[in-house]
Amino acid sequence: MDNFEKNIRQNASEFDDHRPDRDKMWANISKELETDSTKVIPLWKTPILKMVAALLLLFCVTSFIAYSVINANSGLETQYASKELLDIDKHYQGLVSYQVQLVRNHPKLSETDKSEFLSFMDELDAEYQQLRLEMRNNLDNELVLEAIVTNYKKRIELIENLLKQINDSKIQEDDYGYTL
Repeated sequence: MDNFEKNIRQNASEFDDHRPDRDKMWANISKELETDSTKVIPLWKTPILKMVAALLLLFCVTSFIAYSVINANSGLETQYASKELLDIDKHYQGLVSYQVQLVRNHPKLSETDKSEFLSFMDELDAEYQQLRLEMRNNLDNELVLEAIVTNYKKRIELIENLLKQINDSKIQEDDYGYTL
């Protein structure tokens, strides 16, 4: 430090002769400010935020998988009930529609008897539609399924009883022709 101070004191007169050009100095400073880029550290590159983002992503994926598994299990039960209902519908609907057609086409029944009987069948069909709604709402599937089967059985039994009564009366009329 002593040499430095000694040099400055010896050459002090030279410093006094030259005055700095302030405009030139400011031009150099402003040029450096314009070209000097500030160092930006993005937050997403910091290790802590990377770890937090990874944990958040892991949580979201795990939640999605858990939600999917839970919905898939409830969907399987509904699909099972829906498949069973579909099988029951196919079987019984074919029987009921065939027998209703027999009643409609039966020549021995009057139109009023046919319409009365078919209106009663429509009531049972409305009850069936109500049971299907309950089945969709998943309200105790086994009981609803049993009620649907019972509804179909009622319809088939009613039609069979009506057709049996008609056929029994036909046999009795035919017996009158063969009296000895």
